[in-house]
Amino acid sequence: MTNEKQRILICDDVADIVSAVSIYLKSEGYEVCTASNGREALDIIKREPLSLVILDIMMPEMDGITALNCLRSWDRAESSLPVILLTAKGEDADKVLGLNLGADDYVAKPFHPAELVARVKSQLRRYLYLGSKVARPEILRCGGLELDPDSRLVTVDGEPISVTPTEYAILKLLMSEPNTVYSTKEIYNRALRNGGSNAETFGAENNVAVHIHHLREKIEIDPTNPRYLKVVWGRGYKIERINP
Repeated sequence: MTNEKQRILICDDVADIVSAVSIYLKSEGYEVCTASNGREALDIIKREPLSLVILDIMMPEMDGITALNCLRSWDRAESSLPVILLTAKGEDADKVLGLNLGADDYVAKPFHPAELVARVKSQLRRYLYLGSKVARPEILRCGGLELDPDSRLVTVDGEPISVTPTEYAILKLLMSEPNTVYSTKEIYNRALRNGGSNAETFGAENNVAVHIHHLREKIEIDPTNPRYLKVVWGRGYKIERINP
């Protein structure tokens, strides 16, 4: 399938990075446009048809995190464009914040442009090709607790909360089937170890308990008397079904 109508926006204030990535993307048949800060990127997104955005985090005028937050808040079709963040190596907090705000992927600097192109292809397959064949996942709701699988945003009574990727995975698992009790081993394998059926379970109970504790502190008014995330002694954990 041709890439000639797929336009990628590269936003980075380092000209050498923009040039190198542009060369690789153009060699794969993509059209490319560029910006050097988040404000320029948002202006381009508003006026030009795009398929994907590559967005650096550290930039002058408007950083990538602020630009991403603005993009995801728009009430227009462009708000759902896939976004790949470029992050500084070791800046885990930026990665987590970006994913929580709705970034689809990230690549840590320094990187080889071929790796970034591979990530671009993967996101475009999901967004452009598969997107027309599968329904958008519904927002998961339990009382005032909501989880949006598209944006990866978690809110409590309308207020967004910051969760780690692991906390997000655990919460999504439990909210997918309210009142269903998941054992520690099931949570560990499906959320902490990405579903590995032969995953090592040594220390699993403590790992899961720590993440559950952190989640309760974020989503519960009184973590010692949880409304949503409950333990079923001897069996595991569940999200209590609560009507809005």
